Amino acid sequence: MKIAVLGGTGLIGSRAVEDLKAAGHEAVPLSRSTGVDLLTGEGLGPALEGADAVVDVTNSPTFDEASAAFFRTTTDHLLTAAREQGVGHVVVLSIVGADRVPDLDYYRAKVLQEDVVKAGPVPYSIVRATQFFEFVDDIMSWTSDGETVRLPSTRLQPIAAADVVRTVAEVAVTPPLQGTLDIAGADVYPLDELGRITLDARGDQRAVVTDHTAGMFSAVPGDAIIAGPDARITPTRYRDWLAVRPA
Repeated sequence: MKIAVLGGTGLIGSRAVEDLKAAGHEAVPLSRSTGVDLLTGEGLGPALEGADAVVDVTNSPTFDEASAAFFRTTTDHLLTAAREQGVGHVVVLSIVGADRVPDLDYYRAKVLQEDVVKAGPVPYSIVRATQFFEFVDDIMSWTSDGETVRLPSTRLQPIAAADVVRTVAEVAVTPPLQGTLDIAGADVYPLDELGRITLDARGDQRAVVTDHTAGMFSAVPGDAIIAGPDARITPTRYRDWLAVRPA
């Protein structure tokens, strides 16, 4: 099969291209660096010619209210080009529980993207993932002053990017779900505990201070971004991943 991967040079997209190629498929990475601009639509139609499926793992450049316009525009361009080129399957990566966090602009924007795909003319699959292991450092950096890291006790169920990649690649080469698949890591952690585990594993002497107003995850109510009973639980555990990942 020929699979086009939008965002194909990023964290998830580049690995998805590798996985698909290793499985014998023709995987084509698409990004601005390859001459495809999803925001303007430039180069998109020709790039999708002959594709059986297209995977969209692109991301908005901001987390604020502008993200809604980004996802609306890019998804419209994607669906139009896919329909014109006869692509039979669109796969979009989203976030577990995005519809349960109305106070976050970015999560509302991802729900908008899902809704546009569901209402569109191309058969689809939506893969919703929890927060990536790889983003924990970024999350801590938002509220760190160099000596302490302030984090809320919001419950997360983080997942390895490699497990997300495998699932996205698998879904891309199977019939469209016409629905949503949730995927999550094996363990649930309060975010402040996750921060302490991370710093301890790296010998980082900063202290984690529990602050229920710190960072964007303070806006998450209850267990809103924890996977439900129908989710696919992936095998990689955070402590094991930390043990083999360089600081």
